[in-house]
Amino acid sequence: MKHFDFDVVVVGGGHAGVDAAHASARMGARTALVTLKRESIGVMSCNPAIGGLGKGHLVREIDALDGVMGRVADKAGIQFRLLNRRKGPAVQGPRAQSDRKIYRAEMLAEMESQPNLSIIEGEVTDFIMDGARVDGVLLADESAIRAKSTVLTTGTFLRGVIHIGDLSYSGGRMGDKPSVRLAERIDSFGLPLGRLKTGTPPRLDGRTIDWDKLEKQPGDDDPVMFSFMSKAPFVRQVSCGITHTNEKTHDIIRKNLERSAMYGGHIEGVGPRYCPSIEDKVVRFADKTSHQIFLEPESLDDHTVYPNGISTSLPEDVQSDYVRSIYALENAVILQPGYAIEYDYVDPRALDLRLSLRDVGGLFLAGQINGTTGYEEAAAQGVVAGLNAAAEAMDRDPITFSRAESYIGVMVDDLTTRGVTEPYRMFTSRAEFRLSLRADNADQRLTPKGLAIGCVGEGRRRLFEGKIERLSSARTRLEAQSFTPRQIAELGLKVNQDGARRNGFEILAFPEMSFEQATRLDGTLSDIDEETRRQLERDALYANYIERQNRDVAAMKRDEQQVIPQSFSFDAIEGLSNELKGKLNAARPGNLAQAARIDGMTPAALTLILARLRRESREKTA
Repeated sequence: MKHFDFDVVVVGGGHAGVDAAHASARMGARTALVTLKRESIGVMSCNPAIGGLGKGHLVREIDALDGVMGRVADKAGIQFRLLNRRKGPAVQGPRAQSDRKIYRAEMLAEMESQPNLSIIEGEVTDFIMDGARVDGVLLADESAIRAKSTVLTTGTFLRGVIHIGDLSYSGGRMGDKPSVRLAERIDSFGLPLGRLKTGTPPRLDGRTIDWDKLEKQPGDDDPVMFSFMSKAPFVRQVSCGITHTNEKTHDIIRKNLERSAMYGGHIEGVGPRYCPSIEDKVVRFADKTSHQIFLEPESLDDHTVYPNGISTSLPEDVQSDYVRSIYALENAVILQPGYAIEYDYVDPRALDLRLSLRDVGGLFLAGQINGTTGYEEAAAQGVVAGLNAAAEAMDRDPITFSRAESYIGVMVDDLTTRGVTEPYRMFTSRAEFRLSLRADNADQRLTPKGLAIGCVGEGRRRLFEGKIERLSSARTRLEAQSFTPRQIAELGLKVNQDGARRNGFEILAFPEMSFEQATRLDGTLSDIDEETRRQLERDALYANYIERQNRDVAAMKRDEQQVIPQSFSFDAIEGLSNELKGKLNAARPGNLAQAARIDGMTPAALTLILARLRRESREKTA
């Protein structure tokens, strides 16, 4: 039997696992990443794309903390698009089609080149226990890896079952076996578990698609990258094709609904509401005669195409029939059938804000095991779990993220406070402070935090400090001079002729104002670089709104600082309803802000909790 000793061991080499392991290693912790196969590290199990609305914000925040997803997505990106480009910067989301092969190769290279990080091939079958605390993992070959902290990122592998029509078999994803023995060990912890499901569409042979018939969707002419370290795409750019289902497609699906694993009663898990199967679309939107499909190339040197929009659990013969009923796909050949996969997840209300299990010491969870869906949500959780696993192993303070400072904080708070009833997906609408939580300023929000905790490298530090210096200098120059309403009106702006002078930054806040117009007021500003100009425009546009929002942020931070100890007894609070006591005991909020977001919470109940906290604090110090 082999024995290894590390500070942190990360189980699973998917999107949560790689960013968890990399984050831990950046913190200086001796880290092991255990995966079934080295070549499957960073594999894109579902669609070949990164980012989107809300999701793109998460990738930017991962990058701001020196995580890997954004850098790798840029290197593998074969089409970049900024979603919601015509709307305000707060709700714009970067997205990229990725070359699966390049993504996997670049992610493996990142892992192999990272100091303090070792990759170990093997199947984790059990935990090494020290009482109620996890002290490492055991592999199928009986090797033992001892570690002060363990991060579990099993994705869809915990008791995973693949469904294609009435055919069901065990699998963590197509071609990989599930994790059953580890699931049985997790059962012994008595954690609240549930079942969720997700699905994929059939993969098509691009050589059998009539591309000449199709509407093309090219990328943006001015690509917006994910990483603040990237300036332009690394590889050749391509277009996607667009087609649609039709009434014939829908007829085929309706006639075979009972053969679908979902509608045939073979699946008990809940699927993602915002990424429905084609069967769901046909049933739920019965009035619609067509649904859009994006034909996304999976690689520059591979003919496989991902038809985004027709995920399914229908039998293979039905999949072939409905695919060939679609315009330009009349001769399409399916290379791999679509399927649904069902798997175990842990109710994330069993976790604290570090993504550590409250009742099992030394064990952190990240990714789909926490009830989320999506590469980006998984990687962001990986960063949180990896940083905190390293912090615990090295006896350092916990690292938490506030809703007021990041989408990462919004997601972790949502999960640990509210739990999930379906796979959790990030949207900009989930963030009450989204005007300040923009994708463009993720580095301004989070890179200082990363520098303070020690997870940001020297190259990013220099780049960030240079950017901040340019922004600060340019803003100082904008604010140095003031202009009359008449001067401002001469630029074509509507302004009250009230005699009040405004400085350059205040003028830049006018919606129709550009930096180029500002240089007409002050010609010395013309030497400011393009990137700094655009960032100042965005900062100025939201400045007044954010100033008002900051009062709410300050109130939330005060409540977040009012920590509720693990041992605190809600049952001992007189005047608190039994219903709320039950909800509070189930959620076990870590601070007053989390308690405030529990369903049914009232200001009066919060006052009772705060009074009890203050009383216990006085008794301890007396």
